[in-house]
Amino acid sequence: MYVTVQGAVIGVRHERLEIRLKSELEVSYRLIDISQVCVFGNVTVSAQAVRALMSRDIPVLWFSYGGWFSGIAEGLPGKNVDLRIAQFCATELRRLEISRRMISGKIRNSRTMLRRNSRGVVDDVGGQLKSLALQAMQADSPQRLLGIEGTAARLYFENFISLLGENVRIDVSGFSEGGRTRRPPGDPVNALLSFCYSLLIKDLTVTLEAVGFDPYYGMFHRPRFGRPALALDLAEEFRSLIAESVVLQVLNNGEVGPRDFKFRAGGCMLEADGRKAVLRAYERRLDQEVTHPQFGYKASYRRVMDIQARMLGAVMLGELDQYTAMMTR
Repeated sequence: MYVTVQGAVIGVRHERLEIRLKSELEVSYRLIDISQVCVFGNVTVSAQAVRALMSRDIPVLWFSYGGWFSGIAEGLPGKNVDLRIAQFCATELRRLEISRRMISGKIRNSRTMLRRNSRGVVDDVGGQLKSLALQAMQADSPQRLLGIEGTAARLYFENFISLLGENVRIDVSGFSEGGRTRRPPGDPVNALLSFCYSLLIKDLTVTLEAVGFDPYYGMFHRPRFGRPALALDLAEEFRSLIAESVVLQVLNNGEVGPRDFKFRAGGCMLEADGRKAVLRAYERRLDQEVTHPQFGYKASYRRVMDIQARMLGAVMLGELDQYTAMMTR
């Protein structure tokens, strides 16, 4: 459940979660039907609602008005202490092995995105990305892997505009000239990317905590105060599969337009209607089914994120020999 209306109050009554605005009931949902509650900006969640949600292991996730993932409230921490011990005790070599596969998977997914959707000539870029994916598997240090990932990201975003159709309603010149910018995003394309990345990190943080990981201690991303490093790690292979696919969908389908963005404080941000359109597209993407490359059966992207987290846990505990990134062909 996403609550974006400013001033809304979330309460609980008779096993239903109620959203009120100026004391008037707007909508209510059965608690049994809710998996998480996402609130944006100045939205109040009552103490009774928080307790009811925690008792059912339903997390509450807070975002800024502009869509930055700010924090999470949930019940007691996961009981899988053995997994967290294994996570913290993993050797540098083991973390590097897993990081190689995650980053190589990310680069291969970026290459697939360009090959499938580009309206320009990207054969040369595709060849470079393929080479970088192979180099990532052979990186002998985290610093080397970071350099390979950065080069691949630069090549990919230099060609990202070629994935947009001719009928896109927003001005994409800012992205064409400035490339990927963040904190704050400088143009509508970057605003969409940042918002979708934030949603993805939110879901992966919840997934990792449910499995029993500490999402703040990563394999590839270094620990830093307030940064969910492991969620950022796992997000690498899902960036193009989910977040960037949603951005392309809402732009190429005309689901967002110029009126859905506002420039302020040197940056660009989504307005309320634009956020709602993106949230709808994001949820549609999560429900889309895809064949898992290792197990061969179909599952929704929402389920695949859980599969990848559990596979990572099995590798940490020695139940699997190696991690396999989520990749599409």
